[in-house]
Order: sequence, then C-alpha cells, then structure tokens
Amino acid sequence: MKTNIFLQYLIFTLLLIGSYSCQKDFLNIEPTNEVPAETTWQDGPLAEAFVTGIYNQYLGVGGFTEEMLASFSDEAVFTHTGRNINTINEGSASPSNVGFVPASYEWQNMFNGIRAANLTLEKLASPLIDTALANRLKGEAHFLRAFFYQQLLRYYGGVPLITKTYGLDEDYSSTRNTYEECVNFVVADCDTAAWLINDKEMAKGRTNLLAALALKSRILLYAASDLHYLPVATTKFPELGSHPKPELFGYAGGNRAERWQRAKQAAQVALDLGPIYKAGYKLNLATPVSAENGKLNYMSIAMGGYSKAEGMDETAGDEIIWGRYYNLNVNTGAGVSIGQYNGPNGYHNWAGNTPIGIFVDDFEMNDGTAFSWSNATHKAAPYKNRDPRFYATVLYDGADWKPRDLVSGNVDPANQIQTGKYDLIQGGSKITFNGLDTRSSSIEDWNGSRTGYYMRKFIDPDPKIAEANTKQLIPWPFIRYTEVVFNFIEASLELGEEAPARTWLNRIRFRSGMPEIPATETGAALKNRYRNEKELK
Repeated sequence: MKTNIFLQYLIFTLLLIGSYSCQKDFLNIEPTNEVPAETTWQDGPLAEAFVTGIYNQYLGVGGFTEEMLASFSDEAVFTHTGRNINTINEGSASPSNVGFVPASYEWQNMFNGIRAANLTLEKLASPLIDTALANRLKGEAHFLRAFFYQQLLRYYGGVPLITKTYGLDEDYSSTRNTYEECVNFVVADCDTAAWLINDKEMAKGRTNLLAALALKSRILLYAASDLHYLPVATTKFPELGSHPKPELFGYAGGNRAERWQRAKQAAQVALDLGPIYKAGYKLNLATPVSAENGKLNYMSIAMGGYSKAEGMDETAGDEIIWGRYYNLNVNTGAGVSIGQYNGPNGYHNWAGNTPIGIFVDDFEMNDGTAFSWSNATHKAAPYKNRDPRFYATVLYDGADWKPRDLVSGNVDPANQIQTGKYDLIQGGSKITFNGLDTRSSSIEDWNGSRTGYYMRKFIDPDPKIAEANTKQLIPWPFIRYTEVVFNFIEASLELGEEAPARTWLNRIRFRSGMPEIPATETGAALKNRYRNEKELK
C-alpha cells in the first residue's frame, strides 16, 4: 500500500515538472495592471492615454485651489493665518522658504510635464501608430511643452530649455537660457502645435488650433511689455539692474514697436478664427444690454455654461478656448469645492480668499463714472448703481444670497449676507449684535471674512446647492477668448491704434451692461480704462 502511494506521488511530481518545463517562462508573466513602456507607443489608444495623462497629472484643478493666486495680488486676502500663502503676503519669503507655489507653477511639476512631452515627441518621431493620430498627439505635446515653459518663464524668468529625455548616468547639468531664447522657443512650439493639430476636432479639455494661437499671443504680449524691457523694468525693479544676468528677465534693446506688432498680429489671427471655433460670448453687440442681463452674462461666463441656476446661459461655455473639465462618467466624485473654500462662514464655509476694498472700489458706477468714497452720494450707498459685474463678483453686506436654512436652520428668512454689526430695538431697549457672516457669528466664529466681503464669482448661484457639502463641476479656463481680445487691445494701444482698441473694449462692456467709453477719452486715460477692464475681466 505504501509502495503504491509513493509511486503515485512520484508520477504526479514528474508530470508537474514536465508541465513546468514546457512553460519555461511561467515566472515571466506580464503584470495585468501595467503596460510595458514600448507597448504604449505601438498602440494608438495607449499612446493617446499617455498624452491625456500629461494634462491630468500636471494641470490639476486649474486655479480652483484653496489658496488662490488672487490672494497674491491686490484682489483678495487669504483669511487664515499660518498658511504658506501668507509667507508671500507678509514679505518673509526666502530661497529656503518660498511659501505657497501653485502646482501649475512649480518648477518640478512643470519640468516633469516637459519631460513627458519630450518623451512623446521622441517615441512618435517614427510612429508605429496611425500617422494622423501621431501628428495630433505630437501637436498636443508641443502645445503642452509650450504651456509649461510659459508658466515657468512668467514665474522664474529664463530657464533651461530641455528638448530630450535623460537616461541614467548622463550629465544633467544645464544653464539657464535667456528670456528672449525662451520666448522664441515657446512661439516655435505654438506654431508647430498649430500646424500639426490644424483643424482637427478635439475633445473638451484637450488643446486645439485656436488654443495654440492664443497661447502664442499671450507669450508675445508679455515679451513686448514694459515688465520685460530692461531699460524700463529696472527703473521699477532696481535689483534687476544689479543682477549678473539681467538677460534672464527681458530685452536690453531691440525694436519695441516690432515686438508689439508681433503681439497684435498673433492676437488678430486668433480673433479671426474665433467665429469658426464658435469662441467668445456676446462680443458682437452694438449697444449695452440691461443691467440685469449684464450681471447674468458675467455669471454665466464664470460658470463656464455649467450652472443649472435660473438665468444661466450654457452657451457662455464658448468663452473658454481651453479649460479643465470634469467628467462624471469617469469619476463620480469629480468637482471642486470652490464654494466651501470661499463662501460665507454663516453658511458653514471657510471664507478663504476674500475681496479687499481697493479691488471692490475698482468697479465703476453703472453710468461709467469712477466710484469714490469722497463722493457723498457714493459713500451714502456704496453698493447701489454699480457696474453689473460687481454684483456677480462680490458678496457684500446686505447682498441677497442663498436660503440659509439649507445649512443653518431658519435663522435668516431674508437670506442676505451679514458682515456688519446691527442695532435692534426690542422692548424699548437697544440690542447690538454681530452679523451671521462675521468673525463673531453665532453660526461659526472661527472662519469669516476679515475684509467685510466674500467672493461670489465662480460659486454656483443655484439656490439648491449648499457649498459646504457640494462640489461644483464648473471648468477652469486656462485660456479665455476675452484674454485674446485684451491682448489685441493692449498691443493696439501701445502702437497708437486707439480706434480698434476702443471698439473691442466697448464690446466687452456692452455684454456687461456698461456704457461705451467716450471717444474723447484717449491716451493715458484710455490705457487706464483698459487696465481697469482687464482687472475686472
């Protein structure tokens, strides 16, 4: 009996060994959740997925982060102390502590994206996939590389221009290129992207021909500006004059008129393509819309056509040339918490980036005159009869907002923003109490605006949405059609061509319900009007 068992065991073992010997590579099994690198470039959908990953990984949520660039400028202030963004605001930034840097400007993040774009161009130089698809993907790679480099150039000045991927044990050292060399490189990449993509129909979120031309107009406008003309820039920033390599930050000379002309021509080409791509929103008006329609137009633009609130126009999404979108079919948890980050604390939000007074004061009166606290009428009613865009951008004391009982119970039947201190006569006695949206709120006293204002722009006005627990699906516009319009206006003004500049400025104002700029307003006054319009954009 024992002999039979031994023989059976021996036969089974020999059969098993024989079976394995027939499959010599049984330990060399490809992972089921990974794709070999070379396989990626032999398969069209896989190559496209790689390029899609460049968009997703390095462009994040766009500008819808908790700490926003607005709080680096004279538009807003970040409410919460002890955060990285305040390192910048407090003037304590240093090379060892740069504070908050948005992901879309981080040195490492951008160069990772540049490497991925370079890898795409190397692998598709002699494509093993459909030629038309390969050309389109190469066009996207050129565009993305151009976008990453213009981000770096805006933030750091001249940077090393890397056009290859590095292997192990190579010399990784590289010197910074001049500002002019970087500008020329970005322009060349934009031109190549436009040529390769041409008129191909692209999915939302991917670049296109118009986006490549619009990016070109942006980089050329920066290059022509005073900020990057060293004889002027050094008068405003003397440290540039003592820098050992000022050429990293601008031009020492050259023909400025030619640079402005290049910027204008680039913007003109993109503007001319706008109608073909159905880009832009209500920029063909000859007279102003009503104040109410102007407010709704501006809100619709901010929502990118994705709000379901009454009065919102989904065609306003045409304003976005290239943006970051969300697809619920792919990720049911998609969206951004922009309302929670910035909404009033009396609605259980965090009051992150709040508008400051000098930004609020930039909104004109609805008759086109400047607002002034020195004007007794303006001071007596500072939030009446203002530019319709003001009401679509800022939540101020007394502004109508959403039903508060969505999050706090029926504590405010009026559903109005309360950022002040109020007196109530009750039983013959005066009772003073703090508003529900102050830092002494009875709802939440640890969040709350320090300026008396809250952000309204980009927050979905749908009254059914409570920001504290609802993500929004609105897209972030990396490039808007109106930016191209502003590029054209600025270049025209610098070239002394005021008539076309005024025409386009008025078109922007008309869709917002604002009157035209008087023909008598010329020179420095017209430039100042342009600057004010661009700040409100």
